Order: sequence, then structure tokens, then C-alpha cells
Amino acid sequence: MAASQSRGPQTLDQWEARAGALDFRHLAFIDGRFVPAVSGKTFPCISPTDGRVLTHVAACEADDVDVAVASARRVFDSGAWSRMAPRGRKKILLKFAELMRRHAEELALLETLDMGKPIGDSLGVDVPGSANTIQWYAEAIDKVYDEIAPTAHNAIGLITREPVGVVGAVVPWNFPLLMTCWKLGPALATGNSVVLKPAEQSPLTALRLAELAIEAGLPAGVLNVVPGFGETAGAAIGLHMDVDALTFTGSTQVGKYFLEYSGRSNMKAVSLECGGKSPHIVMADCADLDLAATKAAWGIFYNQGEVCTAGSRLLVEEPIKEEFLEKLAKVAAGIQPGNPLDPATKMGAMVDEQQMERVLSYIETGKDDGGEVILGGQRARLNSGGFYVEPTIFDKVRPHARIAQEEIFGPVLSTLTFNGLDEAIRIGNDTIYGLAAAIWTKDIDKAMGAARALRSGLVWVNGWDEDDITMPFGGFKQSGFGRDRSLHAMEKYTQLKSTWISIR
Repeated sequence: MAASQSRGPQTLDQWEARAGALDFRHLAFIDGRFVPAVSGKTFPCISPTDGRVLTHVAACEADDVDVAVASARRVFDSGAWSRMAPRGRKKILLKFAELMRRHAEELALLETLDMGKPIGDSLGVDVPGSANTIQWYAEAIDKVYDEIAPTAHNAIGLITREPVGVVGAVVPWNFPLLMTCWKLGPALATGNSVVLKPAEQSPLTALRLAELAIEAGLPAGVLNVVPGFGETAGAAIGLHMDVDALTFTGSTQVGKYFLEYSGRSNMKAVSLECGGKSPHIVMADCADLDLAATKAAWGIFYNQGEVCTAGSRLLVEEPIKEEFLEKLAKVAAGIQPGNPLDPATKMGAMVDEQQMERVLSYIETGKDDGGEVILGGQRARLNSGGFYVEPTIFDKVRPHARIAQEEIFGPVLSTLTFNGLDEAIRIGNDTIYGLAAAIWTKDIDKAMGAARALRSGLVWVNGWDEDDITMPFGGFKQSGFGRDRSLHAMEKYTQLKSTWISIR
């Protein structure tokens, strides 16, 4: 766990006391200040940890988006950020990252109370990862060069990247802070203004983050936050004629809406990360079944299974299936839902009651389709008032069963068997998604063959979720297009300009 966790409270009672003293930002953040929604409407922000209302948040709609976009456009055109010297933007973003670290406990608590993930993960993974993302892109600002074309002696061809302008960013509820920073880091580093819509289930860290950005020196209007619902605030951003680019992480269906919005409006550039149904392939020649079982368990039960890259389809070669499932179930049995504010908790709550019911419904569907539950399958912590589901493992799942094809976004693992690498690849690719995949084998030919044949944006060999910000993140097929993380993420927030200079 990251060192930052040692600075925070160490017990459940201490975390609960700290949570009780929190001040929730609940208004929209536009042009550098907190403002109510134009309509005056609000919506309840409910904690999935115990079902209580934390606060009532401004419910932004099209009128609010208009004001936010106008603010973003005004400051972009002024050049206060877009034309600031690279070292100036770098200095401000570095301070922004430092402020995030300074307020790590507060941000972690907001994340846990709002979304339901364990406080150990919020403080040890999400907050440090978010601050590191902002810092990484800050440090990249003055390391990225433009180009000179190979012209004849009587001309100079300049190829430069310019900020695209006003970026609309719509982020999901499963990693509210981290996904926001995956968008903000490269968008701000390249000189854009941003109108951010956090998921209605988890708006609190985004609102606090905007306040910290202003404290760091970001000019007012460069970052605006409009909390609200997808069909109102989200659609208004997608349809807005003065938003130049849209970046979205969420469901495939909503991603398709944003493609439609682009076509119906100004043909704004759209980049999408739309989930997955990732195959986790374990070959009979796997060198370490215990490690593979541990990674397979955490690959689906981490963050309550609310992870777009979750290894929700376990493909095990027939000769080792029984042995492997026994090891897997043993690991999974130790990952049980608990109070998210308890530092010992490894698995938290579903983000809201609707998501919990969705997951439980899929479990029943899996049974109806012939799957066999070998672990879990029930709602947990019934007396807590929160929304918890046991880690659930299905065996004897058919490749085309709904639980093996549709993204559940919860702690539900489908186990399928195969014989030979060709069948594993065929089953692994037999889905509309193509975000992530993994293969466990000690045969380098099998490993490289699978890495090339699997239609996924990320492929791990003898591991799961083992990469960092230097690696692009994104998918194939209906998992979307465009990449977060790495220098490649900066491409979607810039546009190329070619300047030809004739020398007489």
C-alpha cells in the first residue's frame, strides 16, 4: 500500500470520525466559483456504504452547460491558459498534483463515501494514482516536440500540434477521481479548457478537485464541473455546438449516443472507452497456478468487479480446471464485502441500489442458463443499509450465455473450459468487446501467438492489470477507440497544423 495511507487514520472509528467532519461541495463549479444550477434543481447524493444521503447536489442541465462552455471558450480564446508558456502550465499542474497529495485523506474519504470502494484502495491506489497522472502530464509538457517536414532547400514545413479548444469530458462512477485525472491530465497539459460532467452517482471528488485546481493557479474557466444526469447535462455537452472534442468512459450504449450527438451537432471529435468482457486464459502449462488463481480472483473482485477491464470470463484448459477452481475459490473466499471505512476491508459496496439489483439479476440469469454457482451468489451485509454483493463464481458456463457475453460490472465470474490454444483464442474473441485479455503459459510461442491473436487493446502475459501510465489504455471493437494514459493520450486533445514557408 502506498506510503500516503500511513498518514491517515488507522481504525474504523477514526475514519468514521473523520468522515463525520467532512464538508461536501454540492454546487456546480463554473468560471472559478461554486454556483447553483440555473433551474435550482438538486439530486440526492446517496452513499452506497449505508444508504444515507450525504448531500444534495446541483442538477445541471442544458442552461448550465451553456454557461460552462461559454466560460471555457472565453478563457481559451483569451490565451490565459492555451497560450501560456509550457513551463507556466507545468508549474501550475505540478502544484495541482501536490495539493491533491496534501488533501489525500479528504479525497479518499469522498471517494469511498460516494462510490463505496474500500478506504484502503481509495487512499493507497486511487488518490496517489490520480496525483501521479497529473504530475506525469505536467512533466511531459515541455518534453514533447513538434516536427519539421523533410522539404527541399527553398521551403520549411512546420508540423505543429495545437489544443483542440473546449473539451467535454464525461467520466464514470467506478473510478471517479482516477478517470477524471486520466482525462484532465493530457487535456490541460495541451492547453485546452474542459467542461467535466462526473457521473451522477459519484460527483463529490470532481467538485473538490476543481477547487484545488483554482488554488494551484489554474485560470478561472479552464476547468468547469457540471454535475447532473446523462440525459440532461451529458446530452447537452454532446450536442453543444461550441464543444470541440468529447471524451467519454462508460457503457457502450451511451458511447453510441455520443457518436450520434457528434453527428447531429458540429462533428466534434469523440474518443470512447466503453467497457469489456475480458478473457482471462489459463493454459495447462501455467508455471504457477497459485499466482494465477490469486490474480484471477482479484482480476474480477477488485473494486467489487466494477472495473471495465475486469477478467469476468475465466477460460481454463480442461486438464487443470478442477484444481484451478479449488485454488481460485479459496482465494475468493477471503475477499468478502465489509465496511468500506474499515482499513481491513478488501471489498466494498456496489455503487447504488440499482447496480446491486442489476448484478443480482444477472446471477439469477446465470442460474437459469445452466451455470452452477460454486461460491457466493447472494446479497451481503443486509443490516448495513448499503448495497453489497458476495463474490460469485459460476462454473459450467456456456460461451454464449448472457453472463459470458454481457458486461455485468459486478463481482460475478464466469468459468469456461477449452482444449488447446486455438479454442481459447476463439472463445476469447467471441464477444463484441475488446478491451483487455490475459494468458498464463510458460511457452513463449503460445504467449506471443495469443498476444497477437487476441482482439484486445491490452494483453497481459502471466499477470493481470500490470502496467502503468506509460502504457496506452483503450480497446478494440465496441470497447471504443482512442487511448487514455501515455503520450498517445495527448493526441486526442490536439489537432495537427501544417505550415508551409516558402524561402525566396
